[in-house]
Amino acid sequence: MTEKTTHEIKAEKGGMNPYYAGVLLGATLLFSYLILGAGLGASSGIARVGAQAALLFSPARTLASDYFGSWGPHPLRYYLAFMLAGVFFGGLISALLAGRWDFSVERGGKCPPGKRLLLALVGGVLAGFASRLANGCTSGQALSGSALLLTGSLLFLIFLFAGGYAVAWFVRRQWDD
Repeated sequence: MTEKTTHEIKAEKGGMNPYYAGVLLGATLLFSYLILGAGLGASSGIARVGAQAALLFSPARTLASDYFGSWGPHPLRYYLAFMLAGVFFGGLISALLAGRWDFSVERGGKCPPGKRLLLALVGGVLAGFASRLANGCTSGQALSGSALLLTGSLLFLIFLFAGGYAVAWFVRRQWDD
């Protein structure tokens, strides 16, 4: 596993043009609404993978659960579970084809790799818990809700970015070389 600083990451070339990627993402969202009648998100797919794993260890208890039980004995038969797999395998194939496959810990010069991994894990667990508590994730709220011009989604985006900028002040010194 290699370690990369922010300067090394910026120096790397490659990747898709962000404007082109944005157009493709918008088209994907449009087709999702046209074909499925629903938007995009990530937390439901992950939760359904968790339900499938729980079914392997304790089927009766999982099916009796108020949370997992409503999805029945086949929780992966849901479009967002397929989207989750597509995002994972699509990213993997893209990285392999572009020659960008590498195990690395992206971090700042002042942040040790172990600390970076721990903070990423804690942040991911908190974000995952919050997304299920709120019955949706930031990507679903930002993409699907904003595409429908929902006031709550637009306000959410404003406060999400404001909160991100506010918190960045406290952690940016970890990324300075």
